[in-house]
Amino acid sequence: MQKLGALEAGGTKMVLAIFSGTGEILQQTSIPTRTPEETMPEMIRFFSQEKIQALGIGCFGPLDLNPSSPSCGYITMTPKLPWRNYPIVKAFQEALHVPVVLDTDVNGAALAESRLGAAKGLDSCLYVTIGTGIGGGLVIGGRCVHGLIHPELGHQLIHPDPRDPHPEGFCPYHTSCLEGLAAGPTIQKRWGVTAKDLPHDHVGWLIEAEYLAQMCHNAMMSFSPEKIILGGGVMQQDFLFPLVRSRTVSLLGNYLSCAAVEQGLDDYIVPPALGTRSGIMGAYLLACQA
Repeated sequence: MQKLGALEAGGTKMVLAIFSGTGEILQQTSIPTRTPEETMPEMIRFFSQEKIQALGIGCFGPLDLNPSSPSCGYITMTPKLPWRNYPIVKAFQEALHVPVVLDTDVNGAALAESRLGAAKGLDSCLYVTIGTGIGGGLVIGGRCVHGLIHPELGHQLIHPDPRDPHPEGFCPYHTSCLEGLAAGPTIQKRWGVTAKDLPHDHVGWLIEAEYLAQMCHNAMMSFSPEKIILGGGVMQQDFLFPLVRSRTVSLLGNYLSCAAVEQGLDDYIVPPALGTRSGIMGAYLLACQA
């Protein structure tokens, strides 16, 4: 039986899975993300025991994905300092002796939702995760978009909401960027409670919806994706979706004339159809490419 390895490499945990060639999950586990010296041997052991034929990795970034770069396959300037400038592809290739394909975790999730989930049958989609950080994966023409590096949607600059007591945000790199204004840890720093404990009628959710709607507006004007999919821990608050859709329609200002907008974006800004499996399914599809 063909076996493919899939790794969803996150900042707090690593999700490892073995898939059959037809996409059936044969085995899955997770381990805490520690230093490379602590985490890599455990992951290598898991995949070695299963004798996989290829490995797909959806990983936190930033990543160097330029094939002509000497550091292609590296995790680069990540705030997770032990992993900074770490050659993750080379480490797995040398240990497992199999083809390895690397992409960002959100690109992997976007690919999975495009092929198997909420955007199946469409030519393009944007997947955004709003959790510990904010990242976006863009699929156009059935392929993940890369460029100078890869899209860093979470670090686009956003107009601060006048109701926000911390309009500068909490990003160590930028003032008033999306991640610094709307990620999960920001909600806790701003209001003193986690997203799941913030009351539904709290003004904080109107501020959150404002920032996410600005992002959706920018994406629609910049890339015109056929579907915007919002995942991650913050979006587990289902009541947030109508707030984001309504505010996005307002920000569009009747500029875009299309059925999706006229219908209130109910079927356009949506949760991931694959739920929490988008990331690991994306890693499996990357393994198929390998």
